[in-house]
Amino acid sequence: MNNQQHKLATKLIHAGVAPDPTTGAIMTPIYQTSTYVQNAPGDHKGYEYARTQNPTRTVLQNALASIENGKYALCFGSGMAATDAVAKLLLPGDEVIVANDLYGGTYRIFTKVFANYGITFHFIDMNNPENVRGYINEHTKMIWAETPTNPLLNIVDIAAVAAIAKQHNIIMVVDNTFASPYLQNPLDQGADIVLHSATKYLGGHSDVVHGALIMKDAALEERLRFIQNSCGAVPGPHDAWLILRGIKTLHVRMQRHCENGEAIAKWLRAHPKVGKVFWCGFEDHPNHEVAKRQMRGFGGMISFTLKNDSIEAANEVLKRTELFSLAESLGGVESLIGHPATMTHASIPREDRIKNGLVDSLIRLSVGIEDVDDLIKDLEQAIG
Repeated sequence: MNNQQHKLATKLIHAGVAPDPTTGAIMTPIYQTSTYVQNAPGDHKGYEYARTQNPTRTVLQNALASIENGKYALCFGSGMAATDAVAKLLLPGDEVIVANDLYGGTYRIFTKVFANYGITFHFIDMNNPENVRGYINEHTKMIWAETPTNPLLNIVDIAAVAAIAKQHNIIMVVDNTFASPYLQNPLDQGADIVLHSATKYLGGHSDVVHGALIMKDAALEERLRFIQNSCGAVPGPHDAWLILRGIKTLHVRMQRHCENGEAIAKWLRAHPKVGKVFWCGFEDHPNHEVAKRQMRGFGGMISFTLKNDSIEAANEVLKRTELFSLAESLGGVESLIGHPATMTHASIPREDRIKNGLVDSLIRLSVGIEDVDDLIKDLEQAIG
């Protein structure tokens, strides 16, 4: 049976992977090599130089393409390296429409790096897809969305925005890091490129930094593969192997992330010292019905504010948690807590983040797979 015919849990274990033809090893070997011997110039087995190709990376790319229901995948040394590669599709004078709630590193590379090359970025509210139309002109070449967004868990209607993009021959990119392929497959909704910081849920164990792009279009893959090889921001084979290892348990981990996330979101909402709770599983969460339609669950990412809206109040909570470790990143088996205003989104000017709802006391949780009762007790003693 073709791998694409299998259900997701089966694909996560088997897609792209076959026993090693030399030894029969069931796990893909780590091909730790920089080059490959050729019988004669140009006479090789498909591998010439490890920046261009590596067998461990090839297996991972095939697996990623399968689990995102794409045809092609390309791997990079980090999520930001993948973002950089996509941005290099653009030329001076091009314009990009970007969701205004997004990862601070993406905001930084757009405004501090690529804006210097004559590319214009419009940061807009994408909760209503029709907002996109007003920013489209002859120079618009790309629409960039996260959904759910980082850190406010806003939901972008992928199918609706993708339909607008296709009407105008614009590339639509969806950062699917928060949802992972377990919860959402943007290519099925009409997106052209799916981006992952595979450091997060795909790796799942906080032990590797990695990025990935997945697509269906051969011409787009060819352009991005040229950039991948020419610019060289590729992962090492051990990094690729670690992501392959993580993918095999994505479904069982995500099930627990979702269960724990729901329990903690509901507990936070009932706490007298907590202000707003951002979790897309609430029926009154903006675009909840869209989330229900395009996602298979609501994940383990939660943000919340304190009624005492100050950085000082947030810091008091952050320093008292014991199971929730204060750290950047997300998606690992262990629970993490962070303060976007001074950590992951510090590169966004305060007036811009406040305008978008990212207030001083906002705390972001990456809910892990520990016992949920222990996690709630930890938050209870920390919030007070």
